[in-house]
Parts: sequence; structure tokens; C-alpha cells
Amino acid sequence: MALHNRTVCLLPTSPMDGQKPGTSGLRKAVKVFQQKNYTENFVQATLSALGEQLEGATLVVGGDGRFFMTEATDIIIKMAAANKVSRLIVGKGGFLSTPAVSNLIRMHGATGGFILTASHNPGGPDADFGIKFNCSNGGPAPDAFTDRIHRLTQDIVQLRTCPSLACDFHTIGSYSFMVEGASFVVDVVDPVTDYVALMKKVVNFEQIKTFLAETDFKLLLNSMHGATGPYVEAIFVGELGCAASSCVKTEVLPDFGGGHPDPNLTYAADLVAAMAAGEHGLGAAFDGDGDRNMILGKDAFFVTPCDSLAVLADNLEHIPWFQDRRCKGVARSMPTSGAVDRVAAARGLECFDTPTGWKYFGSLLDAGRIGLCGEESFGTGSDHVREKDGVWAALCWLQVLAAKRCSVEELLTQHWKKYGRNFFTRYDYEGCAAAPCEDLMARLEGWAAAPSTPGTTYQAHGQAFTVQMADNFSYTDPVDGSRASRQGIRVLFTDGSRLVFRLSGTGSSGATVRMYVDSYCDEPTKLLLSAQEMLRPAVEVGLQISQLRELTGRQEPTVVT
Repeated sequence: MALHNRTVCLLPTSPMDGQKPGTSGLRKAVKVFQQKNYTENFVQATLSALGEQLEGATLVVGGDGRFFMTEATDIIIKMAAANKVSRLIVGKGGFLSTPAVSNLIRMHGATGGFILTASHNPGGPDADFGIKFNCSNGGPAPDAFTDRIHRLTQDIVQLRTCPSLACDFHTIGSYSFMVEGASFVVDVVDPVTDYVALMKKVVNFEQIKTFLAETDFKLLLNSMHGATGPYVEAIFVGELGCAASSCVKTEVLPDFGGGHPDPNLTYAADLVAAMAAGEHGLGAAFDGDGDRNMILGKDAFFVTPCDSLAVLADNLEHIPWFQDRRCKGVARSMPTSGAVDRVAAARGLECFDTPTGWKYFGSLLDAGRIGLCGEESFGTGSDHVREKDGVWAALCWLQVLAAKRCSVEELLTQHWKKYGRNFFTRYDYEGCAAAPCEDLMARLEGWAAAPSTPGTTYQAHGQAFTVQMADNFSYTDPVDGSRASRQGIRVLFTDGSRLVFRLSGTGSSGATVRMYVDSYCDEPTKLLLSAQEMLRPAVEVGLQISQLRELTGRQEPTVVT
């Protein structure tokens, strides 16, 4: 039976302000994306940015279940058909976690993929939405590509779409269409199956299952009503035999149940409280699209993301994925503490210090220079995909615990005794007026560049801090030579303490300014002291230097991690 031939419609449009992608795509309020042609303009610009790769391309499409995902999926399908894409691989209902999209791009040799997410930002009709494009390696588009998208949004005059094409992307199957004489196929796939198969290559499910059964080691996994819910249920309940009660908030909701799906001590306070009861040996929370994670031990023992990366780097031999010595190096984002640096030095691994943004790990992963990477913003990942991966991180921690038969606290305490401890915190001032924050950063940049800054001493709580050096971090990629400048103000003190100040690129409105504080200690008597106590003097110095309180009008940060 001949297929009905659909017609492409060329619709006039005009540029719209504010379509410059940030470190992880374009994030705005849902109501912005709902404006006439706003979403369409950005999708068209992204497709056009593919240039010669566009005609005949295979693309993956999936999102984290947030409000407006279904409408955006339908828009992309119609526009991809009209722009001569030959095949789309779409998660059922338009749903896929971010790591699962990366995996499917790599599995199918796709040209790239659209990820419909605002990550850890809230969802719902009055909250946020986002669109990110990942390239053929499965990773976020590099700066050169997102700059091209932005340029195209500034000159756009026409949209290509196929309004008569209606695809049932809520039912698994393969759907074929003819669009002006060319074949167009939409393959609607189960969102979970291929990701579970990949995890079986990463860790030893049988060893973990035996460990859980023999030790009565209980887990508590909180999906925060985000994208990891179906994956957590399939893996931890279906494959590892955990009780269904081990997995909470697994129903994917378009507004994340009214919560803020950011796995930290503030927004995952319910997990912290539940772990404090002492009944569970490992707890984990995941963000909206499934790429971030927070790890807790019994009695709510908190593992900083910096320490999580370092511990995994020091235990690669216990994780099957790494047992062929495939990991030749590690990388961390610049604001992340130097904990992993010491592990790399001890194990003879290359160690890279990159700007914030997962895309900066991509070329290092593709070149085989690194196998493990992470950010202090609760993101950890490896070369199994080209995204950070929350469920993967929880499984790797569980694999190490199963191999060493110890608790989370014991594992981390042993690590500190061996390497010393980087006490670390981050202060987030969210939703601030943009102008004062930009003034703050400009003033800090001038201060860091001043010849008189090195040697300046600051006092706080009876402790002195002398500036060794200060700069605005820039980075040259050792693989492709690309350069990123003005990536955050760094202040290094003579005692090894460090401050970093950045404006975040992941918000949808206003400005978020972040202060990072890192202080190293190898005195055995102080290793188990609280981070709050150990960092109090350095935090106060950071507030003095930046004048954050004065310039933002905030006496306290929105979030402390």
C-alpha cells in the first residue's frame, strides 16, 4: 500500500531574543517556549546548524517527562521530517533520561539528538523547560556548534515543518512516512531496555545482588519524580531484587511533584531525613533528567561529589567496566576540589582541569585520554556514555561496596587517611538581579588582575589567608586546541585553600552566583571534623573579598552544598 505523500510547509518567522544556548542548551520558562514560533525557531536553527549532515540524518529525541515535553516532541518530529532527516529514534511518549539519549546516539551511530530537559530546574506550567542538542559522540554540542545555533537564531526568516504528519509516538513501533517523495521513519523505542543492558556491562549485577542478600544491606533511592524512576525500578527492583520500598518518588511527573529536582542536601532533605534513621546502608537521589546524583551513607553520612569522584578513581579495579585498564586519565571541572588530583598522581593517571560544562570532557573521552570525570555540581560519569549519569554513579558505588564489603563511611574514612581530605562547600545565591552580579564579577576580575593582589592577607576567625595567585580561568583543549576564556575567578592561597566565583549558565531567569571553597587537610586529628567548622574562616574570607552579601543584598545563600 502506497504511503500518503506529505507536503512541507514553509512558514515565515523572525528572530527572537534570548536564544543563546548556555553550558547545557537553552533553558527558559515554559511560557517563553510556548510563545508563537519560539520553540520552532530554536529547533530550526539547531537542525540548520547541522549543515551537510542534516539531509539523511538519524536523530534521537527524548526528554525528562517535564511539562511541555510532549508538545516539543511533536514539533521536532514534524520539523525533522520537513528538513529531510531520514530517521528519528524517539523514546516512548517522548521520554528518555539524558544518559539514555547519549547511549542511543552511540548505539545507533546517530548524527545527534535532541534532549528536552532543564535538568535540575523545577518543572510545570509556571516553571522551566529546555532543549539541548547532543552530537554524534553522544555528548553535548561544543561551543562552536552552539555558537552556530545562536547565529542562526539571529537571522532566521523561515521555518520548515510538516503539519499533516501525525505520529503516534506513545506506542512502541516503527512508523514510516513519505515527505515530498522522501522516506521518513520514526522508531518509537522502550526508554529503559538498552540502558539496562549497558549497565550490565558496567557493573556485576550478580555480585551486587549477592552482597545485598548476604549482608541485608538496604538501599534507598529517590528519583525526585524525575526521569530515573523507570530505570531505578527496572534495575534495583527488577534486576537486583531490592524491595519496591527501596525506590521512592519513581513516578515521573510533569511538575516533579511540585519539588525542585536537584539532588543536594537542601532539595533532597527528605532523603537525608530518611537516611538519618540508620536503616539503610546507601542512599542516592537523582535530578530531573537523571544525570546528577547525591550519595549518602548510613546515618545520612554525606559524600561530596568531589570525594565521590576521587573514591571511584581510587577503586577502578573493582568496577568491571574499568578492569581492562581502559581508564588512562581523569578530569574534573575547575571549581571541583583537588581530591581526585591526588588519586591520579598516586595511580599514574593523567589529570585534567576543565571549565564547567560536561561538553568540555567530550574530546578527552573521545581521544581516550580520560575514562572517568566529574563535577562538584553532583555530576559523575565515564566513557560508557558522553553525559554524566546518576544511576551509573549509584551502581558504581554499590559495586565498590560489594567488592570491599564495607560501609560508605568506612570507605571514605579509609580514603581520607590515605590521601588527606579536601573540605569543600558551595554557596549558591539563586535568582539574584543580574546587574549587581555582573558588577560583582567585573570587580572580582579587576581585583584578580591587579599586580598588588598576590601577597595580600585577609583575616577571619583568627586565621590568616595570604593570596598566592588569582586569575580568570581559561582553558585550551589539549585534543582539539579550542579555547575557553573567562570561566570563573580563581583565588589560591599560600596554605592550599582555594576560592572560585562563577555566574551560573544553567538558570532560566535572573542570575545565580556561586562561591566555591576548597581547603586541604592531612592532619589525622582533623579529618573527621565537620566541613562547616573547618571551612568557616575561608568562607568568611570569600565573602569579604567578593562582597557577595553587600552586592546581592542576600545575607545567606539560597543553597549550601
